[in-house]
Amino acid sequence: MDKKVAFYTLGCKLNFSETSTIARSFKSEGFHQVDFTEPADIYVINTCSVTENADKRFKTIVKKAQKLNPEAYLIAVGCYAQLKPEELAAVHGVDLVLGATEKFKITDYLNDLSKNDFGTIHSCEIEEADFYVGSYSIGDRTRAFLKVQDGCDYKCTYCTIPLARGISRSDTLQNVLQNAAEIAAKDIKEIVLTGVNIGDYGKGEFGNKKHEHTFYELVEALDKVKGIERLRISSIEPNLLKDKTIDFVSRSNSFVPHFHIPLQSGSNELLKKMRRRYKRELYEERVASIKTKMPHACIGVDVIVGFPGETEEHFLETYHFLNELDISYLHVFTYSERDNTVAASLPDPIPMKVRQKRSKMLRGLSVKKRRAFYESQLRTQRTVLFESENKEGYIHGFTENYVKVRAPWDPFLSNTLQKVELTEIDQDGLVRFNGISAEIRV
Repeated sequence: MDKKVAFYTLGCKLNFSETSTIARSFKSEGFHQVDFTEPADIYVINTCSVTENADKRFKTIVKKAQKLNPEAYLIAVGCYAQLKPEELAAVHGVDLVLGATEKFKITDYLNDLSKNDFGTIHSCEIEEADFYVGSYSIGDRTRAFLKVQDGCDYKCTYCTIPLARGISRSDTLQNVLQNAAEIAAKDIKEIVLTGVNIGDYGKGEFGNKKHEHTFYELVEALDKVKGIERLRISSIEPNLLKDKTIDFVSRSNSFVPHFHIPLQSGSNELLKKMRRRYKRELYEERVASIKTKMPHACIGVDVIVGFPGETEEHFLETYHFLNELDISYLHVFTYSERDNTVAASLPDPIPMKVRQKRSKMLRGLSVKKRRAFYESQLRTQRTVLFESENKEGYIHGFTENYVKVRAPWDPFLSNTLQKVELTEIDQDGLVRFNGISAEIRV
């Protein structure tokens, strides 16, 4: 009888792309993939360790798997597995923990699937994570996450990613284009470019530290791949998002007007403490450049609240800076101390209640910003890519500039691009197109 395997992914789009690659390696060994809500012989959990919350969720997921099949073999991979393998191995039910380089050789460790009292660890020193493994994920058949880069050479004081993923290194341009062509052949309409620091693309492309290609050259080459309707840049550092790239996206047929640019703080003093490689003035310039060339562009922002030493004045500086910026939404992260980071030992930690209050304020600002952006898009014509899931009688989709819409469930809309006119917002507001009604979801 076929062995069954199920996967659960925590964290970023990059993790999702790598889970898909790992899943394909199981299929090539004759395993049958099932949903994580079903009984399986093996459960693989791809972990994240960006925040404390992601660490806590791991134990909850392990318990879910054990309820489905108490005899199942449980494997932990990913960033948390690299950073704290002993901690994961000690969680009741975990049998195998694989680090940054070992996770892609996962099927080599499946000769013995007997349960253990304590998980077995195979984890490298992070300096050994110096080679590149290409990945892409295909989730709901409408979009794919394409990994182009891994690791990071930046030394941000709050971040564990360099400790979990190693140095900055890139896929070869030839391989990226080949993967994009494979995705296009599967009738997938959109590719989202992912990596740890994708603006650094080209470094380590052939195992050396120098840049063989630039991110701009990657974008230019991908724009020529036939069969892909949309290309979306995920998160890119403001200092690495060049005007040349912004200008190219504004003229591209495939790249969509949507940028996600980490800010982290609107205070230059805190940006320096975080060891970010820009000041708020540069960030402001990038936003202005995008909006000048693409007034309808969607701009998302990452921001951290409660960083050590963040006074009320620092926080208000960030709040007012974001309030004045022409951005579309925020991803708000409440600072949490991470072992082996410089920030964890900085003076003046912020009380958790203050962190939570500030986080709530910025999340409220995000709601306001998204609403204002959606209102700016009313009475415009956009193209929606509909997804394939039936959610309580509705089908959802996104415009090229990341406005979320929904329509009554119709399977014929799935994985199709539809021209729409955005007319109203809210539960009772409708987007009408081709005789079908769809609500904008705020």
